[in-house]
Amino acid sequence: MRLRSKTADRLAGWLFIAPQLAGSAVFVFAPLCLVLWYSLHEWNVLAGSFEFVGGDNYQALLDDPTLPSVLRATGIFSVGLVVFNLSLALLLAVLLNQRLRGLTVYRTLFFSPVVVSLVAWTIVWGFLLQSNGGINGLLQTVGVEGPNWLRTGPTAMVSVIAVQVFKNVGLNMVLFLAALQGVPGELYEAAQLDGASAWTRFRRITVPMISPTILLTSIITVVGSLQVFAQIAVLTQGGPGTSTTVLVYYLYQQAFQFHHFGYGSTLAILLFVIVLALTLVQWQLRRKWVVHEQ
Repeated sequence: MRLRSKTADRLAGWLFIAPQLAGSAVFVFAPLCLVLWYSLHEWNVLAGSFEFVGGDNYQALLDDPTLPSVLRATGIFSVGLVVFNLSLALLLAVLLNQRLRGLTVYRTLFFSPVVVSLVAWTIVWGFLLQSNGGINGLLQTVGVEGPNWLRTGPTAMVSVIAVQVFKNVGLNMVLFLAALQGVPGELYEAAQLDGASAWTRFRRITVPMISPTILLTSIITVVGSLQVFAQIAVLTQGGPGTSTTVLVYYLYQQAFQFHHFGYGSTLAILLFVIVLALTLVQWQLRRKWVVHEQ
């Protein structure tokens, strides 16, 4: 009787996770296997050819003179986005965790960009960042001549990072805010009685107590930074030059503009390896700075 009960429990468990497994198999594992298979071929849709080339695409990846600049732009964008997004989100969460009037309004205000259409948000910022757009118009009122934000290498990258930070900072802010509200107030009271300053309380109590949430948001933000596409496509098209050509946009160019689907698939494999490696590194490092993992 007990054996039948255990079998029934196992069957029920498998039935509950079956939809998720089926979705992962169809939309994750199967496409990944297909991309790996395509990376071993030269597939020209226009010519109707599909030729096995073995490791030629991977050799082309190593010999690609544009790839170093693409990886550099990807690294700059990812580091800038992660640092500014997490820092600003934590700062906003700490400020909005105080007992102040109108907190609901401020929380709604900072979170509202998250639910706005990504393309619409990017198009609006594209108009604002033009040489004769709203940002430079505001600067002119105080006597400052603004640059052509999206057509100069350094300012183009800064602009793309800023647009993405303002778009998604509200999501991490809400996660940090939820974590902060779970920190026991008694810890702050005891530290304050011992004479600890506000910075010491933040560093010794707040950060360790919300470190699991910091780990979660850092993984989400890093992975998201490596998958950015719409902002680049709408704002800069990878320019000027290749200064804002991140890996995903370069993949799109090779596969869908130049019709090098085999090489595009190889770039997709490279992106997968980078995301997997960074996620594993962050997960392994959690034991050193996530309090509950120590």
